[in-house]
Amino acid sequence: MKKILITIIQLVVTIGLLVWVYHDPKKLVEMREALRHARLQWIGAGMLAYFVVEVAAAFRWHILLKVQGIRLTFPRLSGLFLIGMFYNQFLPGGTGGDIIKSYLLLKETDKKAGALLAVVFDRFIGLVALVAITVTLVSMRFDLLSQTYETRRYLWFLLILLSISIASLLVSFVVSGFNLFHLLPDKFPGREKLIEIAAAYHLYARHWFATLSAFSASLVAHLATFMTFLCAAYALRADVIVTISALPISFAGVGLREKVLQTMLHQVCGVNEGVAVLIGSLSFLIIVLCCLPGGIVYFFYKPSGVAKRVRLREMEREVATMEHEIQEPQ
Repeated sequence: MKKILITIIQLVVTIGLLVWVYHDPKKLVEMREALRHARLQWIGAGMLAYFVVEVAAAFRWHILLKVQGIRLTFPRLSGLFLIGMFYNQFLPGGTGGDIIKSYLLLKETDKKAGALLAVVFDRFIGLVALVAITVTLVSMRFDLLSQTYETRRYLWFLLILLSISIASLLVSFVVSGFNLFHLLPDKFPGREKLIEIAAAYHLYARHWFATLSAFSASLVAHLATFMTFLCAAYALRADVIVTISALPISFAGVGLREKVLQTMLHQVCGVNEGVAVLIGSLSFLIIVLCCLPGGIVYFFYKPSGVAKRVRLREMEREVATMEHEIQEPQ
């Protein structure tokens, strides 16, 4: 019931934000004009850029699985990855694809704990790379992004998010490095995830070259995501490279992305509000189109040892059960 309520709230907020940014007739006129003169070659370039995102992310996951001693055939590996990408876009919360990917991966290997740790660390190392890029870009463009009251509000909100992310990373490093899990109460929030991440730390720290390669792949994936948004801007004839290069685009979701771009691109570099909103929506459309093959793959994918399809709730239950079986690192 709690998850259903959260999903409903997310949908209401998303719809509300979309109505908010699209309700203005003036913006709609600007959007129609921009679409009329859109350069389709840049949309194609944006799709190519996001293909680079998918290749880099798939390579990163391949490395992390290899460290765990899990070797899948190319069709299985690419199929699982595409399915995860598809459901991350279409399930509320942004992590539904990880649950489905984890469940299907568990059916392909006997190394259950290793499979889950690879999925957890895949998400974790992506976060580390995103924080590194965002800190660098915001540091380089702080004066530009803080020009107006509205942009400063977004910037300070971003800095709060970054502080929380960095603090969480530091806590996980300290708790893992000093093996402090025994001091945490059983009901401590996030205790089980910390245990999982710590187990991953100990293994991936020993394979530092593979971990560095995965981190590099994450950097490529995030920078290619930025290129996707830049190509969408160029498709709509908006010259925004200075501003958009400083935005942590990956933090935003549907509706929120459009609102952030509307404020930042309009106030910092004078892009029409309607065009700024459209850049966010066009970028999301490009990403969705690139992730659609995962939905097709899912219908034809047959997990090893599974005779029928199961519901998402059953997948969550099985993955959660497996997570409880991961032992604390010694």
